[in-house]
Parts: sequence; structure tokens; C-alpha cells
Amino acid sequence: MTTPAELAVHHTDLDEHELAHLQRLQGSWGVLADLSFSDLLLLATVERSGGSHLVVIGQMRPTTNSTLMSADLVGHMLAAEDWPMAATALASGAVTTGTAPVPEPLALRTPLSNSDPAETGEVPAVPEDARFECVPVSHGGRTVALLVSVSALESRRRTGRLERIYRDLYSRLAAMVASGVYPFEGDDVSGEDTPRVGDGLVVIGSQGRITYASPNAMNALHRMGVSAAVEGRTLNELGVEETAVDRSLASGRPVIEEVERRPDVIALVHCTPLLADGAVTGVMVLLRDVTDLRRLDRLLLSKDAAIREVHHRVKNNLQTIYSLLSLQARRLDPGEAQDALHEAGRRVRSIAVVHEVLSREPGDQVPFAEIVDALIRMARDSVVSAHQVQISVTGDLGDLAAETATPLSLVLAELLQNAVEHAFEAAAAAEPGEIVGHVDLVLTREGDRLHVEVRDDGSGLPDDFDIERTRSLGLSIVRDLVTSQLGGRIAMESRSGTLVALDVPVHLDDR
Repeated sequence: MTTPAELAVHHTDLDEHELAHLQRLQGSWGVLADLSFSDLLLLATVERSGGSHLVVIGQMRPTTNSTLMSADLVGHMLAAEDWPMAATALASGAVTTGTAPVPEPLALRTPLSNSDPAETGEVPAVPEDARFECVPVSHGGRTVALLVSVSALESRRRTGRLERIYRDLYSRLAAMVASGVYPFEGDDVSGEDTPRVGDGLVVIGSQGRITYASPNAMNALHRMGVSAAVEGRTLNELGVEETAVDRSLASGRPVIEEVERRPDVIALVHCTPLLADGAVTGVMVLLRDVTDLRRLDRLLLSKDAAIREVHHRVKNNLQTIYSLLSLQARRLDPGEAQDALHEAGRRVRSIAVVHEVLSREPGDQVPFAEIVDALIRMARDSVVSAHQVQISVTGDLGDLAAETATPLSLVLAELLQNAVEHAFEAAAAAEPGEIVGHVDLVLTREGDRLHVEVRDDGSGLPDDFDIERTRSLGLSIVRDLVTSQLGGRIAMESRSGTLVALDVPVHLDDR
């Protein structure tokens, strides 16, 4: 099914800059919906068989009023001649207002919500007595789309000062949309923390003095220590930093910054300059108290730092244990006891590798490729004979949770060590420095499964080998870790050497 964005890209003559302008508009038009107390539609002209059509490529509902639209109209299309008001606005480039009959498919009917069994029947997607305002969206001197506000003809809202100021601001911004200066090109100051009108609104005149502050804005200012009357005064006179306002007034560009008052109050200040005929006539300031959000951010940062410090200390302790085991092994005569301590130290070192990577990474995910590199270096360093074994890696498992990475790293360390120590014993008489064998590590991640293969071209497995009955401590550890802790499967067979295949489910935290 073709999406509205694809229709705009493939069936209009809009270039990438004009499409980017529409995307910026959709990133900031929540403010327009709130100020107008209206639902908004964004329509683009699409050339199809039968003539020009208008397709709805965006829809926004206000947070300051109840929505009038009972359905999602994005993707619906109508012939341009079926809506003369919209066609006039597109052709003239001027704002057009009217109450013409609702065109199809804006008049489509949808079932009533079944939350109340007594309610039956259908309701129109747009009320038949709706009032429309069509604002041409201009960019680069031409009209590229149409912004339509939909409001009730007879508004039940009490018309007070707040409502009048909101609608006046909407009219000023709509004129900027029609003239092509809003949204501001090259500035992407919107984000998930961007304030909405309901968070708090302050209107500042061209001289930097406050002309209006909404009740929620006053609440935010009170928390910042402002208790005096604000109208007619500058933010600086009220003891609030006004750098963002000054920059917006001077440059005619939007500015967003955080203002911290006292250690426990942080406000996000979003300044939008109001332009008319190229001159800055004022600034619309949206205030949002983000104290709790920033406190949570700092707690998360502190938590991440604490977790990384724990991993760092665990790694150091494991390295100490490894050193003690190595020291004890050197005091023993060559034999089984010394070999056992070396093996135990190597396994401790494998676990330390995981914690070393975790101590450098935020969060609980670890890039497994870094662990694989460290394990390969350990396997190469363990070769004490003069011959060489070439180890290669293909693929990657991506980021894994520590619960998966730790046992899997132990498994790979055992398999690689087993391959370099035992697969090529028959080639011990090779010339010094000669490569006597190859070990290939193949890593694949497919959906919810991890596939690992360790292949060598050595002497292969004994004819009676069975991993379920093996007496090798290393292979017993591998088998138990794969089947019990990782919940996977392991298979070993002779195939021009030895092939070990692991199939492990992805841990929930790895998805």
C-alpha cells in the first residue's frame, strides 16, 4: 500500500528541499493546533489520472480542545474541483476561510465508539457545520501544500483573554507559513522535550517586554522564584536569564535553551520569533518545567556510572585471582596440578574480558565483537610451540546482554583453546613459524537465534567421541553452559577436521 509520504515523493513535483520543509512543519505544527483550538490537516497536490487530487499527508489534533475528527484521514484523497475553497487558496496563495460543504472523503462516516453499548450508528469524520481555514504552505516563492484548520462553527469555548491571544498568535504564525518563513529553514529545535502551548506560554514584544503570560507559565515562573507581576517587564528584570529571548529577537531565528534557577528548578525555554514583512515583531516563548526529567536523567547517568564502576572492580578482582592462580602454578612442578591451575586462570580471564568491555559501555549491552577479538588474542598467546595456528572470524553477533555474553565467551574461549592445543598435535614437528592449521569462527545472528561455528582442519575427533559422555573438563563445561545456562544446542563432528556448531536462543534483553 502506498503511504502518503510516498505519494508526495513520487506523484508530486516537490523537490527534496520542499519535502523537507513539509517535514519540519509536521514536526512543529502541534503548536499551531493548540493555538487555534483546531484540528489540522496537511494536504498536497497529487497528479493522477482524471486530474489534480489532494491527498491528506498529515493530521494533528489539539491538546487545548477536544478533537472534531472521529477518524484518521491520512492517506485519503479527493479531487481538487470537489473543494473550491482549497483550490482557491492553492491558486491565490492567500489564506481562505469558509464553511463550504464538507467534501468527500472528509465527509466519510465512521461507527460510533462501542464503549457504550447504547450508542449505535455512525458519525461524520468532520462535522457538517465545521469551519475551515486554508493556509497555503509556501517555500521558495511557491505554494507546496495546504494547511487546513478545522474548528466548530459555533464554539462553546468561553472567549477570554487567553483564547484571544492564542488565536492572535495562530494568525501571526499562519501568515508566516503563507509567506514561507515558518517553519524556519535549517533549524530543527523540536524534539521529545519540546514544550507545547499547554506547558506555559509567554508573549514578548519587539522591545523584549512581556505582554502576556499564561497561568501555566506563571506557575513555572513562580517555581523559578518570580513572584512579582510580569507584564510590562523583561525577564532580566524579573531575575530570569533572557539570553535565548535576546538571541531570538536579534537574529529572527528560533532558540531553545535550558535555564536553571536554584539547584532544584530547570526550565526549558523555546523561543519562536514572530515576523511580519521581514521584521521581528515579538517572540513567542514556550516554557516547560523539566526539573523531574533532568533529575531522572542525572539518576540514570549516576546509575550507569555506578554499574560501569562495579564491572571495572569485578574485572580488577578477576585479574587479581588470575594473577594468584598463575603465581601458584609457577611454584608447582610441571604436571596435572600446574595445568589445572593454568586452565582455571584462563577461564577466570575469559570472564574478566566481558566485565572489562562492560566497564567501558553504558547500559547492560556489550558489543560481542570486542570480546571475540580479546578471546582470539588469548588463544594465540597460549600457543607455546614454535608452529603457528591461523584464526579467522566471519560475521558478528551484535550487542548482547551480559547474561548471554558471559557464558558464551567462556564457551568460545574453551573451543578456541581446545582447537589450538589439540587439533594440530601431529604437526608439532613443523618448521618454526610455519602455519600448521586454520581455525575459522563463523558468527551468525538470525532473528531470535545465534549460530556459532568453530571449524578447524586438524586431526578431527576420535571415532567413539560423544560430547554427552566426554570426560574432558573443558568440553563438559562447554556442554553444560550451552544446554543449561544458554538454553541452546551443541553438536560436534569430524568434517575435514572438527566442526562445533552452537545454536543459542537470543536472550530477552538482547532483542
